Amino acid sequence: MHLMYFTEQPMSAYDAKAGLDYGATALTFSNSHFDPVAGSRLYNQYLEDYIYAEECGADGIMLNEHHNAPFCMQAKTNVFASILAAVTKRVKIVILGNPLPLAENPVRLAEELSMIDMISKGRLVSGFVRGGGQEQLATGVNPAFNRERFEEAHDLIVKAWTQPGPFRWEGTHYQHRVVNPWAVPLQKPHPRIWIPGVLSKETVIWTARHRYPYIALNTSPEATKSIWDTYSAAANDVGYTAGPENFGYLIRVHVQETEEKALENARQFMWMQGEFTGLANPVWANPAGYFSPSGRRNFVEFAVGRAKNPRGAMTFEEQVASTMIIAGTPKTVIPRLRWLIERTRPGIMAFWANDGTVSPEDSRTCIRLLCQEVMPAVREIGKELGLNSPFEADAPVSIDYATDLRVPAAAAE
Repeated sequence: MHLMYFTEQPMSAYDAKAGLDYGATALTFSNSHFDPVAGSRLYNQYLEDYIYAEECGADGIMLNEHHNAPFCMQAKTNVFASILAAVTKRVKIVILGNPLPLAENPVRLAEELSMIDMISKGRLVSGFVRGGGQEQLATGVNPAFNRERFEEAHDLIVKAWTQPGPFRWEGTHYQHRVVNPWAVPLQKPHPRIWIPGVLSKETVIWTARHRYPYIALNTSPEATKSIWDTYSAAANDVGYTAGPENFGYLIRVHVQETEEKALENARQFMWMQGEFTGLANPVWANPAGYFSPSGRRNFVEFAVGRAKNPRGAMTFEEQVASTMIIAGTPKTVIPRLRWLIERTRPGIMAFWANDGTVSPEDSRTCIRLLCQEVMPAVREIGKELGLNSPFEADAPVSIDYATDLRVPAAAAE
């Protein structure tokens, strides 16, 4: 299994009551509430935590980005990925992901990612996302063209990575008279591409057709199995059988020395669900054209009070009981993870470990216990169940940097 550390990088140093009073903090909650001094402190704290996660044994660092919202400070995931490429030595740098529809120049994005891959000596995993609905509004992109822009940008980036230039690109949304980037990836044919998501059946099918791993973002065990069924059916349609190497799962896990402290800190996971910081207006989160017609209808009916929230509205206690949040000591966390892994069988797991106002000291305790005690046990569970990661399921290229000789990984051992 491939095991990653993740945090949303929340901007926790602001007046949370002001956010709750305002309500929908994602998009129009005034940035006058942002304190750059506190932001500087938090950015550096998060960077130190990532470095510590590598020291403690994590296989990868998962990064993402959001816009116009206090629950995530990463305005450009490639910035943190660039820093980590230089200051880490071993961990995979897993971007989940760059929101392609927001990119006005996919060739420039391809160059940035190539630089990260080269500086990290081939440790980049380049994930792509469609981006949240409100983020289309925040960046002035027409949400009706979201999926078209996502697919065209993806195709252009992969071609820029794999086909020597110069060549011309005349697409529906992107036009480039000359595509000839000199920054191309170290990994060949290109960095691994993983796709994260939650609700979109169309994205699951698209991902399966491209044979990319799909990372389910903290979905319930039942919903996760449904996603795997959809993926597996699409994989069969194009001629292959999906396995654990195709499936990833993000789970919220907070570990401390005592059960009481773990549960106290784990309640901070409710940030993303509005208990402390508010959310996007449901109509902004799913503007016209962004979702499929059925998905759009469900959210609008919820927004006007005629239906339940399609993502659910579970309390903290209900999410702990259903294993959507796992909190405790290593002794109590590991059995719950085994239960979850046996039912979802992912080859990739991301541990969303810290959120909200968890103190720096408690964050580091969580990272230490998670990476040094929980992750080794999870790796053994994965071996027992035959849950290979994408890195274990195929034969990547090993590069000898002293001679620049490319040899099969098995021959290099």
